[in-house]
Amino acid sequence: MSIISFPTPSKNRSFYGFTIMQLLVGLTIGVISITLLLRLLINVMEINQQEQAKITTGVEIQTALDYIANDLKQAIYIYDAQGINAIRSQLPSTPTGIDRVPVLVFWRQETIENVLPVPGSLIKDDAFVYSLVVYYLIRDTTASVSEWSKSARIARWKIRDGVLANTRDFNQIVLCNGYTGRDYIKGNFNSLEFCPEPGFAAFNLNNSGSLEQIMNSWRKHSARYTNDPIVLVDYIDSRINNIPPAVCPPNSTNPKITWSRVTSSIFSHTTTGRMTSFYACVDRLNVTAQVFIRGDALARIPNNLNTNSNQLSHYFPTVSTQVQGKGFFYK
Repeated sequence: MSIISFPTPSKNRSFYGFTIMQLLVGLTIGVISITLLLRLLINVMEINQQEQAKITTGVEIQTALDYIANDLKQAIYIYDAQGINAIRSQLPSTPTGIDRVPVLVFWRQETIENVLPVPGSLIKDDAFVYSLVVYYLIRDTTASVSEWSKSARIARWKIRDGVLANTRDFNQIVLCNGYTGRDYIKGNFNSLEFCPEPGFAAFNLNNSGSLEQIMNSWRKHSARYTNDPIVLVDYIDSRINNIPPAVCPPNSTNPKITWSRVTSSIFSHTTTGRMTSFYACVDRLNVTAQVFIRGDALARIPNNLNTNSNQLSHYFPTVSTQVQGKGFFYK
């Protein structure tokens, strides 16, 4: 019988591996590589955040400008700076904690659809009413918790007239509190739905004087306003130093346009009054306005991380539009 023999380890066999120094060098290289990769990833994320802030701000201020332009298309009268000063005391008072300055104020023709009964038909006709619209530049003045950014914002306030009844049917008319001597159409779900909004008073074209004088002498109804301004867009540039000036385009002769600049500085000496991020150029006679808005993308970036000081203007996009009101006065 043969005996199986196992080889015995040679005392001269060599074992191969890494020395402590090699391990430390490899570990150091790995840490440096990971650090560089993480830094690259962070830089990419920061750049993406900055670009996204620019895009979002640009889209939002353009959307806001488009809304204002559509609003102005129905304008019948646009106040210049002198006119806004004349009726400013009739506008809503500013609550504590904010600074609110009117910049764009106009009367517009508003359509209320399917409201007036048509004799012998189930179909209802549309009604036209006047409404007063104000766009404000707003900035918080206290450090209280707010849902809005620390930049400025633009808000819209509107108040409209009621729908006068075109029928003597007592089942379809309603008397509105504070507006005696007039019958208004009854609402479908709320009988007072088509009453004048509290505080509204119509201008009177039968008064003596020019159209400008009539509009500048407008006074609100004695009822307290219940409508509040609604924010249209946030992240509006609130800087007051080293900012672009509020400049109107040159006057023209064909068509004949004479611009009157309307900025917040005309009505306020506060910080909001020193801003040029929202202003208008108005040609009252032609019911035309050019509106300018400048956004603030930098405010969307936490701590303004790694922003290039040589490209700061890219973080404050500007949009503008010129609109002529096509509304009309009716009797």
